[in-house]
Amino acid sequence: MYQKSLDPNKVYLITGAAGFIGFYLSKKLLDQGCTVIGIDNVNDYYDVNLKYARLEQLEPYERFTFVKGDISDKDFINGIFEKYKPNIVVNLAAQAGVRYSIENPDVYIQSNVIGFYNILEACRHNPVDHLVYASSSSVYGANKKVPFEETDFVDNPVSLYASTKKSNELMAHTYSHLYKIPATGLRFFTVYGPIGRPDMAYFGFTDKYFAGEPIKIFNNGDFEYDLYRDFTYIDDIVVGIERLITSPPVNTVAHKVYNIGNNSPEKLMTFIETLEKALSNSLGREVQFEKVFEPIKPGDVPATYASTDRLQQAVGFKPETSIEEGLQKFSDWYVEYYKKS
Repeated sequence: MYQKSLDPNKVYLITGAAGFIGFYLSKKLLDQGCTVIGIDNVNDYYDVNLKYARLEQLEPYERFTFVKGDISDKDFINGIFEKYKPNIVVNLAAQAGVRYSIENPDVYIQSNVIGFYNILEACRHNPVDHLVYASSSSVYGANKKVPFEETDFVDNPVSLYASTKKSNELMAHTYSHLYKIPATGLRFFTVYGPIGRPDMAYFGFTDKYFAGEPIKIFNNGDFEYDLYRDFTYIDDIVVGIERLITSPPVNTVAHKVYNIGNNSPEKLMTFIETLEKALSNSLGREVQFEKVFEPIKPGDVPATYASTDRLQQAVGFKPETSIEEGLQKFSDWYVEYYKKS
């Protein structure tokens, strides 16, 4: 059984604290009496009201300090490190979204490359116990072998977003090697849950339903060819991060990368049906999405899911939340938050 606990005497810096994962991680650490410095630029990539709603839940904690700012501003980051002297840094600030990286590449370079470089430089000049940072399952590109393993070849990214995340892993490896910064990268697989990201499919499907619009499913309408995806509930993700925080790489290997996912892929159609049932329960009436079936998108692979063996061996990580339970919690939150009936 995994026993290590967080040290409440240390200072935890979480970038992207107004984001989905950053909010839940901050809250989990604060609930355990830790001191958390949260930074975020609160950009408008999606509805900023959700970001402020998350921050409102964190503000009552005495040990929480929020500073609005951008990690791509080197002077800002250096000032944060000098003032608060963090022991643990969790870098979750990033420009997310594969499709958006085609429309607006500049912000990906600014946030994901320059911003992460600034974090690494700050950790170099202000030594930390552990740097944990967000990578992404997108680094696996069009790999067809499943489940995806950390040892797989990932040198052929198929989006700029994926390229920036692969760059993060290379940069962290170099800084760990040169400056002995204990660093851990996390390749996230489709994280979902209440007060999540509206650009994710489950959230978008729900929005479409209440707007009276059909949802688009890219599988040619061929139910024999179904897409399998790894959906991981937010609480499970946070448990994994929390355990890794207290387990920095040691000895000669100062940098490690882990998949953090469910290792239990679900058919996309099953996921959609489960969401319909969850919304039916939340609303007390039957919900059925109007569905439009479209051609499979170029580059889409039939199945993407994580091998989590390495993470389980390291910290005993094993997701426990079923999609039925997780989507019910999301549906209940959505109906209440947006006052649907």
